Amino acid sequence: MGKTRLLVSDFVLSFMWVWSSVLVRFFVFKYLALGHGHLGEIVKAAFSIINMFFFAFLAKVTRGGAYNPLTVLSSAISGDFANFLYCVAARIPTQVLGSIVGVKLIIDTIPEVGRGPRLNIDIHKGALTEGLLTFAIVTISLGLATKVRGSFFMKTWISSLSKLTLHILGSDLTGGCMNPASVMGWAYARGDHITKEHILVYWLAPIEATILAVWTFKLLVKPLKEEKTDSKSKSD
Repeated sequence: MGKTRLLVSDFVLSFMWVWSSVLVRFFVFKYLALGHGHLGEIVKAAFSIINMFFFAFLAKVTRGGAYNPLTVLSSAISGDFANFLYCVAARIPTQVLGSIVGVKLIIDTIPEVGRGPRLNIDIHKGALTEGLLTFAIVTISLGLATKVRGSFFMKTWISSLSKLTLHILGSDLTGGCMNPASVMGWAYARGDHITKEHILVYWLAPIEATILAVWTFKLLVKPLKEEKTDSKSKSD
């Protein structure tokens, strides 16, 4: 029952996530008519942070629901093999399906919305960009989960600012997505979801970066914990 609930939560959150980013842009640039100047971008950034707080709250309410495959993958790598299989074979496909359905409905409802993020540089630079962005955000997320305990606001605030900053850094290159499911939704709508560029840049590179970030974090953090334990035992 708990696993089924998680799958439903993943689908709904993935569906809502692709809609939320579009609605933020539509509200700022169309409804408020602020344009793409400094004021418009600042207001958009503010709404984006509010949006990320909202989804962090939803993830807490649903007890682990997620809209990003990299989020569940980073925790699955650290868990047992059964949980890893469940995440890879069930949760990630469900998130992709939710994104595809969400994007399809967006395009049918708001045709002028565009066609989502695209690769604006060559494939190797694109893969490196998405990989570095993913490595950074996964490392930050792991650090917040380990070092900042019990403070929902502080963790969400740091995480939201980090995601927004990394997104802005990569927006002109790859879209700064760091979310294979949402990119898959737009790529499927365009019909280029099985191209080499999409698979390498938006799937393989982020997945490899996530695995590397988890392993690196474990390697660097574990000795620190052991050192603290040793110092306590010596003081006793």
